[in-house]
Amino acid sequence: MADSLQDEGRGGGRQPHFDWDDLSLFLTLARHRSLSQTARVLSLTHSTVGRRIKALELALGTKLFERTANGFLLTDDGETLLRQAEGVEAHVADITATFGGEAAQVGGTVRVATMEAFGSLFLSPRLAHLYDRHPSVRVELVTASHWINLSKREADVLISFPKPRGHRITAEKIGEFALFLYASHDYVARFGTPKTMADLKDHRFIDYIDELVVIPAVRWLSDVLRDQETVFRSTSLVAQYNAALGGMGISMQPTFVAASDPRLVPVLPGQIMVKRDFWLSVHDDLAHIPRVRLVLDFLRDLISQNATFLNGDR
Repeated sequence: MADSLQDEGRGGGRQPHFDWDDLSLFLTLARHRSLSQTARVLSLTHSTVGRRIKALELALGTKLFERTANGFLLTDDGETLLRQAEGVEAHVADITATFGGEAAQVGGTVRVATMEAFGSLFLSPRLAHLYDRHPSVRVELVTASHWINLSKREADVLISFPKPRGHRITAEKIGEFALFLYASHDYVARFGTPKTMADLKDHRFIDYIDELVVIPAVRWLSDVLRDQETVFRSTSLVAQYNAALGGMGISMQPTFVAASDPRLVPVLPGQIMVKRDFWLSVHDDLAHIPRVRLVLDFLRDLISQNATFLNGDR
């Protein structure tokens, strides 16, 4: 099928003719990977989406998508078209901004990936500020305990703790955050408040499941303690946080999770602190797109404006 399409579209020496609107449809399907979601976003039927994608493939003489169990995935030619179509999209946005004046608004969806606790407990409640400023921008938040691959377009933007690596990925350090030991009021009432590092040997701890840790940077408890009694382990930092709230033990938590929670008290805050970096990353093919630039700027400003809190200075 792909060979015959290529013969018809490329071998005959003619220039391809296609409907410009189908580029927008192509971009939507490439980003959502689902016929049903693409149809819903564009207020079309499934059959219309499928028919127009086939028409675009026929016009260009190549197969753009492979249908898999994980949805519609781009072929190599699809990846090439994606870069070019996003360039067209960016130019259209620039023209709109130039001639539309203040009425012109950047819009569209940006998929942001980050770690579970940061995304759920810190970023999500603050996205309303982005929407207030740019009501036509939409964010899809991907939270995961594993590496998100920007090179494979699993997300448009990534906020991570270690610096990511990948082909044509631009990463910049945009700040830091601190981690402290925290325990619930019930816990310290039952087991006492540690006064020194030596006291910690008599206490109970909450930590990750070591052999299931995918990103070594989250092994922050091991930066300061060894051979502690660990009574609860989880792959989820949010689960660890809730276990600490329940009085199960002492947990090392980032400021953006625990510092504002009055149900928890810091343990040895003047003696134990761990720090990690925030890295903001984007694929080079997406960095020029207006809506992506808006989200990148918002995230930089968000970390900068909350630097004192995130670093544990208050």
